[in-house]
Amino acid sequence: MDSKPALAVLVLLHSAVTCLSLIKVATFQSYIHFSGERVWIAVGIAVAFSVVSLLFAAARFSFGYFAAFYFYTMILGFLWIDVFSEYSYPRLLAGFSAALSLVFFLLPALFVRAPFRQLVVLSNAHFEHLLTLILVISVATIAAASTYNFRLVAIAHIYDYRDALEFPGAVRYLTGWVSSTLLPFAFACYWLLGHPKRAGLVLVLLLLFYPITLTKFAFFTPAWLIALAVLSRFLEARTSVIASIFVPMLLGLVLIALTSASLTSVPGRYFDLVNIRMMATASSALDIYNHFFASHPTTWFCQISVLKPLTQCPYQEPLAVVMQNTYGFGNLNASLFATEGVASVGLYLAPLTALAAGLVLAVGNRASAGLPPRFVLMSSGVLPHVLLNVPLSVAMLTHGTALLFLLWYVMPRNLFEPKP
Repeated sequence: MDSKPALAVLVLLHSAVTCLSLIKVATFQSYIHFSGERVWIAVGIAVAFSVVSLLFAAARFSFGYFAAFYFYTMILGFLWIDVFSEYSYPRLLAGFSAALSLVFFLLPALFVRAPFRQLVVLSNAHFEHLLTLILVISVATIAAASTYNFRLVAIAHIYDYRDALEFPGAVRYLTGWVSSTLLPFAFACYWLLGHPKRAGLVLVLLLLFYPITLTKFAFFTPAWLIALAVLSRFLEARTSVIASIFVPMLLGLVLIALTSASLTSVPGRYFDLVNIRMMATASSALDIYNHFFASHPTTWFCQISVLKPLTQCPYQEPLAVVMQNTYGFGNLNASLFATEGVASVGLYLAPLTALAAGLVLAVGNRASAGLPPRFVLMSSGVLPHVLLNVPLSVAMLTHGTALLFLLWYVMPRNLFEPKP
């Protein structure tokens, strides 16, 4: 499945499933709409935009490829939602801006891959010590964070407690770095180096973040990393990326279509988690941000905490809280296309910020050049989901994406070669 024609067929099938999934999502979510009268407009736009997906059949695998395919799915979903949206904003301009933003993002994210010259390279022995240090830091972070919150509650009840969670700044940053970057990185290393017990320990440590943070993200991360490890064992890296969204979304669509179940049933809960929460929510966030900022001032990046004291920001609360207070959907975090794009500079300049974001993520391509594609896929496995749901600045700093780039840069390139 690694030939260009086969990949092209797979990404086009994925595009179709994304649109069909949103038709079904509209029957469960009041903020997403569908109308038979406008369906052919939506189909025409989706077919035209799906030409962009053929770039994924032509490009080679990289970290940017991984993140970009998730963003492609999100933007395709927004273009579909945009046709039926009942919010009042310049929808044609918003759709064009989103499509152009993705294209501008893809150019560096997919095709800038030239390796950096490694000025600092750890020896294999020192790298093994680094992995041990990551485990020590992770255990210490879990112990420290547990003193502020540790509740064993069912997933259905996490929202009863989560809004009350407060951690000191240092603990909050360490929690993001460890759970999103350091432990997935260690898991990939131990798994591919043939240390299953240590890899299992990493998964246990990741699971311990669930009673601390009370997020579905933390609960499902170990299973997600195992799924990526299995997928990449049998499929080429690019096919693994596409299948990692296509297969779960197709399964959710089939389950809900065959059973006609409610969201409280087992098939419904799966559909809610994958088709709605994982993908449709990220797409609909663009719809909501477009509506809000059509009648409110843009931020010019003042929502970034280090910049807010330097400017007169029209919003004193984080944008997610502003959206919660306005629309009542809960804290509505959103991707770089909504935050660094629509919210910060508006529709006309949003493609330029997307281009800049693509250049930032291309640093990861260059830092990881020369590493096995399967390792890059597994070690960054959590970050595409992070990028779908938070601004790029938050992903880079709070969730440790920049730290992962540094780890890739200093890794010995012969680490995974067979030992003599």
